[in-house]
Amino acid sequence: MFKINKKQTLKCFVLLLVFLMVPGLDSGVMAAEGNGVRPNFVLFIGDDISANDFGCYNHPTIQTPNVDRLAAEGVRFPNAYLTTSSCSPTRTSLITGRYPHNTGAPELHQSDLPHLGNLPQFPQILREAGYYSAQAGKWHFNGDASKSFDAARVGGSPSGAKNWISTLRERPKDQPFFMWFAAVDAHRPWDQSLSAGPHGPEDVQVPPYQIDGTATREDLAHYYNEVHRFDANIGKVVNELKRQGVYDNTVIVVMADNSRPFPRDKTWLYDSGIKTPLVVHWPAAISKATTPPGLVSSIDLAPTILELAGLKIPPTLQGVSLVPMLREPDTRVRDFVFAERNWHALRYHDRMVRHGDFVYIRCNLPQLTGFNITHYATGIQPAYSELVAQLLTGEVTATQKGVIETPRPKEMLFNVADDSLQLNNLAQDPAYAGKLKMLRAALDQWTKETGDTQPNLEDMTPDVNDRETWMPVKGLVGRHPKGGEDWPGRAMKAWTINRSGPIKD
Repeated sequence: MFKINKKQTLKCFVLLLVFLMVPGLDSGVMAAEGNGVRPNFVLFIGDDISANDFGCYNHPTIQTPNVDRLAAEGVRFPNAYLTTSSCSPTRTSLITGRYPHNTGAPELHQSDLPHLGNLPQFPQILREAGYYSAQAGKWHFNGDASKSFDAARVGGSPSGAKNWISTLRERPKDQPFFMWFAAVDAHRPWDQSLSAGPHGPEDVQVPPYQIDGTATREDLAHYYNEVHRFDANIGKVVNELKRQGVYDNTVIVVMADNSRPFPRDKTWLYDSGIKTPLVVHWPAAISKATTPPGLVSSIDLAPTILELAGLKIPPTLQGVSLVPMLREPDTRVRDFVFAERNWHALRYHDRMVRHGDFVYIRCNLPQLTGFNITHYATGIQPAYSELVAQLLTGEVTATQKGVIETPRPKEMLFNVADDSLQLNNLAQDPAYAGKLKMLRAALDQWTKETGDTQPNLEDMTPDVNDRETWMPVKGLVGRHPKGGEDWPGRAMKAWTINRSGPIKD
């Protein structure tokens, strides 16, 4: 006879409610394996992949059959936003469920700061509740994430997925599990010839802010092939989950850390830079495909996973659970999403808020170009080089020129329902003065409540490329350079602040 104490009984009751409240549940999976009712989790993180670069997001040529299949049987979020379009700050934000400046390390490569190790991390909470937690692939956190994982298999070149299957096979079979599978695809440099993948220059769609030339088309075709490889590796893991008999009770999440590494995409706060693909698949509880139209933030994933596991959500998490949207697609869990752009080899301080169909972007250093000179100066990014070469001839459109032009507008307002590429700035249009005022106020409130700050320019982390000559600055090229005395949130000790700013109207 099994003895169950009151605490265990309450926990089982909560878990049962979670299962019963999501449509399409087959309660028979509650005894699927191990200690039963708790679902397993596999989180796939693509590296530098834009929101619309999957077939299920209506891209006409990129072949992603495995993610498309997950979306066709699960939930695809069309309006999911990252908190920043920058590699290590995104992962640090994701694992803590906090805005980048609230992690204490909002800039690229701030790996030596202690704040992450002192903040609750959602895989750590899963571990403490009996989950086996493992990481495989790209690491790249700002600080210490070791407490989140029982095992870590960093690397796995060239795709980052070399150890995904073995990590899944070597897990303890008597525990529910959480897997953090982070790809290197589609991060530069490319490691395949064009002939190795299914896409060629003829398959490419060039956005109007880039140059439709040979170099850019080939560059994008390489990128397409790496997205395809990311998808193929996801398919291999799905097959392994099925082979192990745990597929039905495993929540699969597919997303990316930031957008594709091309001009006006990665690091920018336009939708082309800050939106992420987000697909959630769980056969045991999701019985039909849905596309919830509501806004979603990447910091919402931590509380969502904890709620699905039947665990308490700590007050440090600034996101909100998406479980109501999994249950009823038309539910709105938030009316606002926010994002920030900070140092990423160059100094930036841009902020973004979306409400409804409107996106407001505030450039706090408009005198500095938004173009990432360092990406161009590395010499391995043909789309950047072709854009600059074309700019020097003068044969460019206003949209292409705007990628590099200074000063930038201090304020930008876009209606993404009519202008998905955000090319028409409405900030000076009197017809939108009311909307502009409301979004200014929302961003001001978020800034104040979350402890966001703007350092003095001379105190910020220095640029690794000179903005006049574009040449690397001696002694600064590498990881996070020394010399910066301040960064966003530091003056307010924002890593101690748990307020989230406005979420609902």
